[in-house]
Amino acid sequence: MRTTLDLPDRLVQDAMKASHQKTKTAVIIAALHDLVRKARLQELRNFKGQVELDVDLAALRKRA
Repeated sequence: MRTTLDLPDRLVQDAMKASHQKTKTAVIIAALHDLVRKARLQELRNFKGQVELDVDLAALRKRA
């Protein structure tokens, strides 16, 4: 998808250096992937303590 964005030059340059990406497109794609990953992880954290699992950890550890 082609999109026109008005981004601060300094911020994009800093992001390129920090992420070792060679293009502005690569920086934006990496940032979007990271944003989605963090959102999904947060959704999983919200389930902490709410899901009842009947798992025998000792049995699982013996298999490994």
